[in-house]
Amino acid sequence: MKAAQTISNVLNGRDFIYGRRGLSPRKNEIGIHAVRGGDIVGDHTVLFAGDGERIEIKHQAHSRQAFAKGAVRAAEWVCSSSPGVYEMKDVLG
Repeated sequence: MKAAQTISNVLNGRDFIYGRRGLSPRKNEIGIHAVRGGDIVGDHTVLFAGDGERIEIKHQAHSRQAFAKGAVRAAEWVCSSSPGVYEMKDVLG
């Protein structure tokens, strides 16, 4: 969802549409779809589609190990930080 929010901000606040609701092709909206199945643990694609072409940015996690490493890193960071409200960008520097 963070990727979608970042893209929306760059595009001056486009609305999110979940699933196949609304018109197609999209004009001033960002369509968001979730696919769950089999052993997929993390498969994320940002798709920019136009007439006759598309650009894809992908992230594929083949195990939950990548997410576990991030959770451990965040926990270690929190333990060494003063009380407060933080975001992941604070943890990652």
